[in-house]
Amino acid sequence: MSRTKPAPEAGKPAGSPPPGEPAFLVVGKLQRPHGLRGEIIMEVITDFPERLRTGVTVYVGEAHQPQRIRGRRIHGRGLLVAFDSVSDPEAAGQFRNQLVYVRSDDRPSLPEGEYYHHQLLGLSVESDEGQVLGRLEQILGTGANDVYIVRPEEGPEILLPATDEVILEVNLEQGKVKVHLLPGLLPE
Repeated sequence: MSRTKPAPEAGKPAGSPPPGEPAFLVVGKLQRPHGLRGEIIMEVITDFPERLRTGVTVYVGEAHQPQRIRGRRIHGRGLLVAFDSVSDPEAAGQFRNQLVYVRSDDRPSLPEGEYYHHQLLGLSVESDEGQVLGRLEQILGTGANDVYIVRPEEGPEILLPATDEVILEVNLEQGKVKVHLLPGLLPE
């Protein structure tokens, strides 16, 4: 689950993200200018698009250039966004194909038992019988449920469905995921 938080308010310290946390999280990708008022089409890459509202500061491109959202509206499967600093299509064009970020310290909290993908990546994966399987390397979204790709020290990767039947416990403090191995989940 990729979930995301606006820049800190004036007077509040920005602070650093906790160890292992990224400073910024991707929430969208700008595509191309639209119309004559400086709007640009944005593909939404967040579970919280409602946070991308007028007045919110986002960070554009690898340089994380701050841009305040002047306006937004739904457009097909994405959004049309306008930034305070942009008033025409030529100026909007400078942001073509750039990623849009929010600060990680400004992401919404999740319900108990739900985690952001970046919190899970790199965790050690162990079976409920104590067998160390490897590190959680990648998470695939399949529609029905996510699939965790675990990379062992040796041998082929292990694909684990992220279901309650398989994923028994996530312990971020210990850096571990405890799983129950159903028949057929381990490669032969």
